[in-house]
Amino acid sequence: MQVNNILAWLGLAMAAAWVVHTRWLDPWRHRRGLRFPPGPPCLPILGNVLQLGRNPHKSLAELAKRYGPLMSLKLGTQFVGVVSSPEMAREILQRQGLVFSMPFSAEAVCVLGHERMSMGLLSTASAQWRKLRRISKEHLFSPAALQASQHLRQERLRKLAAHVSERCGAPMNVGEATFATMSNLMFGTLFAIEIGNRRDLREHVNSLTRLAGAPNLADFFPLLAPFDPQGLRRNLTYHLRTLMALIQTLIDQRLQARTASDYHRTNDSLETLLDIVQGNEYDLSIEEIKHMFVDLIIAGSDTSAATAEWAMVELLLHPDKLAKLKAELNNLLGDQTCILQESDISKLPYLQATVKEVLRYHPAAPLLAPHVAKDETKINGYVIPKHAKIFINAWAISRDPAIWNNPDRFEPERFLDNDIDFGGHHFNLIPFGSGRKICPGMPLASRMLHCMIATLCHNFDWKLQQGTESKQFQREDVFGLVLQKKNPLWAIPINKV
Repeated sequence: MQVNNILAWLGLAMAAAWVVHTRWLDPWRHRRGLRFPPGPPCLPILGNVLQLGRNPHKSLAELAKRYGPLMSLKLGTQFVGVVSSPEMAREILQRQGLVFSMPFSAEAVCVLGHERMSMGLLSTASAQWRKLRRISKEHLFSPAALQASQHLRQERLRKLAAHVSERCGAPMNVGEATFATMSNLMFGTLFAIEIGNRRDLREHVNSLTRLAGAPNLADFFPLLAPFDPQGLRRNLTYHLRTLMALIQTLIDQRLQARTASDYHRTNDSLETLLDIVQGNEYDLSIEEIKHMFVDLIIAGSDTSAATAEWAMVELLLHPDKLAKLKAELNNLLGDQTCILQESDISKLPYLQATVKEVLRYHPAAPLLAPHVAKDETKINGYVIPKHAKIFINAWAISRDPAIWNNPDRFEPERFLDNDIDFGGHHFNLIPFGSGRKICPGMPLASRMLHCMIATLCHNFDWKLQQGTESKQFQREDVFGLVLQKKNPLWAIPINKV
């Protein structure tokens, strides 16, 4: 039924867009003499929409092999540029960062006012973005703030170890455990509470990232936006409203508690931001806090949990790599069960190399947050018209044999004895983005990824559930804002002898 509905709306799109598109919206119509980036032939009206497929990061990577690291597509009425090389990514994110300071806000995510208050959906040239970015940098993710919240992360890791220990000898859902760890860490950091292992929360967060990243006819044909032909906006509104209601309840409870004469302050982000609301340094509202926390919970829970799950997948598929990592951890931590201190991460080069290789092999955001050209510009001699959408295919960059030796092999050793990192300075590895739009939560994510992987690998031995040893089965993914595993990782933890 859903397929029939989509086809019906597609037919309507073709009929309605034919006249409008050819008369007014074709960016090439009156500009045939300009040199646009090369790209594949396209169908009338639809353009290259059908070539995206279910896995746009992979289909675009294949097209880039033929048409180059900067190519153009016609997606419905939209001019789209796709970047698939470090040099072109640097041009977009750094050298012409001001030209591409506008984010592309997909139609489906422009609900409940989120597009006006989400740092990820605001232009980096706007005062609102600068305010939220400064608050995040100075009050939420500063070195002092991260140091103050280190005990929360250590406690979550101890609970993760205890949870796995209780399940030794039987298959467990590793991704479910990593998500529970990260979501409880985020709620502990933001609200000083433990949310527990709530599957409904995971469903809301996973659905938000999956639906927000899904190709949407309403983005390709803006005339269809009011009709929401695929139901993406409707479903996103439901999941976002539910998450925002939970956050609003926690904020209301804190506001009420703060009025009591015997109130004891808590050391969490909400307390910090409510102090800012009542102060004079920033003009910050409760509504802005709510939307900021939505972004932090989604990004903090989903991306790190998914990356940790992918790390365990690759280590279990490569016992020799897992043995090297366990040996390094044993040399530093000894044979006893313990939790890695964040200050010790720098002493573990193979652990650091493993995290980098996971981020290369399974980038959490396969297509980085898209950008929009606010003015016409040129890149590599090609014209990029005003309002063009630009996608940076981080997945394609990470699998390019011209950049990486044996890119389809999982080899942490490639990061030993070199200075490549994921801090946004090396454009062949930008899983968190780069420039002004780099993920503000990267310092927190980095700490948790290293320590979570170390906790799982040092304190337990592991084996894949029988019948799931196939690399093809384990590596199947589902495209979205976050690259999720199609089949959850079920593995058997074993207490160390």
